[in-house]
Amino acid sequence: MSEEIKNEVRAFLNNSIAGGTASIQDDTKLISTRLLDSILALRLVSHLEEKFRIEFEAHEVNQDNLETIDRIAAFVESKRK
Repeated sequence: MSEEIKNEVRAFLNNSIAGGTASIQDDTKLISTRLLDSILALRLVSHLEEKFRIEFEAHEVNQDNLETIDRIAAFVESKRK
């Protein structure tokens, strides 16, 4: 199931960053390298909430959960259980 989540996140980010030309791997640092800014992070969270029918708490929208595609997928997976 996490491959589905990773593919969804990757597609969202590729469409949102650098006009679809970004090369984002599962372990690419998103926040610390500033690929993912606060506005894009909120858009991503909203997208994930709608797509996977989960809800982020305000304190969960942070670097720990959003730093890499791997971390995002693991977090979304944990919310779905």
